Amino acid sequence: MGLTKQEIGNWMEEYPQMANLLKLQPLVWLNPKRREMEHVQGLPVSFEDLEEAERLWQRFAPYLRAVFPETEGTEGIIESELREAGNMQTQLESYYGEHLPGKLFIKCDNELPVAGSVKARGGFFEVLRHAEKLALKEGLLAPGDSYEWFATDEAKKYFGNYAIGVGSTGNLGLSIGIISAELGFKVSVYMSADAKEWKKELLRKKGVRVVEFSGDFSEAVTAGREETLRLPNGYFVDDEKSRDLFLGYSVAALRLKHQLEHMGVAVDKEHPLFVYLPCGVGGAPGGIAFGLRHMFGDYVHPVFIEPTHAPAVLLGLMTGLKNGVCVQDIGIDNQTEADGLAVGRASSFASASSEQLISGIATVEDNELFPLLAMLKDSEGIQIEPSAAAGFAGPFMMAATNYAEEHSIDPEKAAHIVWLTGGALVPEEEIAGFYARGLEKLKR
Repeated sequence: MGLTKQEIGNWMEEYPQMANLLKLQPLVWLNPKRREMEHVQGLPVSFEDLEEAERLWQRFAPYLRAVFPETEGTEGIIESELREAGNMQTQLESYYGEHLPGKLFIKCDNELPVAGSVKARGGFFEVLRHAEKLALKEGLLAPGDSYEWFATDEAKKYFGNYAIGVGSTGNLGLSIGIISAELGFKVSVYMSADAKEWKKELLRKKGVRVVEFSGDFSEAVTAGREETLRLPNGYFVDDEKSRDLFLGYSVAALRLKHQLEHMGVAVDKEHPLFVYLPCGVGGAPGGIAFGLRHMFGDYVHPVFIEPTHAPAVLLGLMTGLKNGVCVQDIGIDNQTEADGLAVGRASSFASASSEQLISGIATVEDNELFPLLAMLKDSEGIQIEPSAAAGFAGPFMMAATNYAEEHSIDPEKAAHIVWLTGGALVPEEEIAGFYARGLEKLKR
């Protein structure tokens, strides 16, 4: 049930940008509730939780290396490259007709081993943590044992007595399905209508049960949660509320700090860092933003990027209602080509953290995604899916605001990281179609 015209009118008076939101026009919202780290309080997790999450990743590295040969080069660590993107920066400046001060970098989570998207960070982490708890509780594993045990037939037989479910628009389902099936769990992925067919087929090939819905993400999550939790040994990965997903994503910031240091990129008062994160329900960007602010304090400026047709987190944070409102309540359809971002209601867990930590949220039109991904392929040789291209609009949209001036930032000394969230597993014919659409738009 949507809101009344009077309620929407009251909101528009209080939040002038609501008019642009309703017209599905791109906008930038600067977060008035961002706090300096010394004043941040009441977060649902701590830096110590992040450090413990990294230790879990290290414990499972021997297992991941054993079952996924593609992690051999990183010794079982699921991580991606950070690259300077000077050619893409030049292309973007030409496209937008504006100079972008500072340097542009890209974080290549589109190439993360095994699952090919940022969702491997959270999805793998939560399932591995669940498996560890079960094995320790049953006495099948003791502290200090090699986690290669998880690759044994004994482990698979044991986990075959347990079920895992998740609701997904696509990439989270892939990550949960792949790791759960590999461990031996009975896994079901509840897919919303906007999930791509190739993602469903890939899951089925992995032995995953795929349940399709005609509705959106929230419907898939609700139905999946109810069905999974009715099972005696069922465990539901809840993207709207999950602490473990959030922590799995947060470790990315710890790794990024080392990568920046290795590349000689300083992050301090004189050298601010802007990070642009495509955003769906808010768990992945929220977890990464949490980690970033703990790693770099007030010198990092996380910015979420959402589709104009699915601005769930923007709506929730702008109004202060967080997950208490969905885009359909104000007449927005939640229909977008960026399937991984097609979410109508924000994560309750992540919103509580992001409200104090992020610098703002920008929205982009679907038609903008295709020329951006085409430019990336031409300039850097990197192929991504549409949702992963959303971040490239961010630096130019933020530069058009007074944010730098308000925060005494010298734009020429800034570094910009666009987080590429998915694409490695996309079939070649799909990638070719995305690229062709982008080229067509660029020629106009």
